[in-house]
Amino acid sequence: MSSDPISTMVSRNLCTGCGACAGAFPDLIRMIDDPVNGRRPVVEASPEGRRAAEDARSWCAGATTTWHDLDRSDAIDRDWGPVLAAWEGWASDEEIRHRGSSGGAVTALADFALSSGAADGVAHIAARADDPRLNEAVISRDRAGLLRGAGSRYAQASPAESLGTIAGGDENVAFIGKPCDVASAHKAMQTDATLASKVPLTIAIFCAGAPNLVATDRLLDRLGVPKDGNLVDLRYRGEGWPGLMQAEWIDGDGTRHVSEGISYAEGWGRVLQSDRRWRCRVCSDHTGAFADISVGDPWHAPPGGDTDAGRSLIVARTARGKAFVEAAIRAGALIAETRRRDVIARAQPNLRATHGAVWGRRAAMRLLGLPAPRDRGQGLLRLWLGLPLRGKMQSFAGTWKRVIRERLWRRVRIAGLAR
Repeated sequence: MSSDPISTMVSRNLCTGCGACAGAFPDLIRMIDDPVNGRRPVVEASPEGRRAAEDARSWCAGATTTWHDLDRSDAIDRDWGPVLAAWEGWASDEEIRHRGSSGGAVTALADFALSSGAADGVAHIAARADDPRLNEAVISRDRAGLLRGAGSRYAQASPAESLGTIAGGDENVAFIGKPCDVASAHKAMQTDATLASKVPLTIAIFCAGAPNLVATDRLLDRLGVPKDGNLVDLRYRGEGWPGLMQAEWIDGDGTRHVSEGISYAEGWGRVLQSDRRWRCRVCSDHTGAFADISVGDPWHAPPGGDTDAGRSLIVARTARGKAFVEAAIRAGALIAETRRRDVIARAQPNLRATHGAVWGRRAAMRLLGLPAPRDRGQGLLRLWLGLPLRGKMQSFAGTWKRVIRERLWRRVRIAGLAR
């Protein structure tokens, strides 16, 4: 039997791991945690599995997205996707603000969706209770459930696994995910009108890429968690801005231990980010262009310490998103001040160059005979042309080096997690 389209996506390094395909056909496609390659779908080797993969392809944003669908009117929109309005602010609820990665705006918006009746549930990810190194897709219907997922999870996650449950249910469910997850949700809603009618709001979290499980285990080593310790909690962000990375475990005698806390700068910059998957390195949307609302860190006004009171950058992408943020501010769920529409460029100064480098990386891949994602209408060539000569050359030369070093021409094979 020839390979199905979802398995081909995985083997050719195009899969983002969003989980939409598994959510649509949970009996025939399941997500596997591969320590090196990340969280990826495995399709049942049967005619039924192949048909499911064929149908699920329309929900997948891994290989291609279409920016032509987005309402863009000026240079800001062309660079970042639609920016109708922007704010800087935080959750009025002090616990939500403290637990959140920056100002708790994502959790505050989700909580407001529930309390206002805009949604019956919120689809998001949370740490797995049996193994906090891993994530699971959940649908929360109260504040306690949302708080379980508060704070960043710098590990592989598949929130779009919930889309099938949403489509088959009778509730309205808001959706929260990384930009790639929301892009798949956007494609799924364009394909499935029933699903679209049940998702009143999508929120994307700014993302610089998802490290693999090897990186997580290296972080635990840095935190001093023993190999035979029973890990019960792993925090990447939160409890202040940007928060400390810290773990808790129980030893063989039943004693609970708390590790030292290391800074976000050390944990991300020195431990985790080097093991982002290749698909993340050729991603051209780190700020959630396809969402109704996207939220990230306002690094243009950085915190003075590791556990300062947090602030969030909040961007309305659609009229629906703008109206929802304004309602949350009026209701007191958010405390926020308006910012100029060009605030993303100031808050995330490296990302415009990153998007430009992506065109060079993808062009280099194609010259080497490797498949690369396509984001039609985004204008990546224009961004690449705006790079200095050194940046242009590095986007090609760096890609060639990485292809050789990581042998990226080899097909990805998913082995699964040894437990």
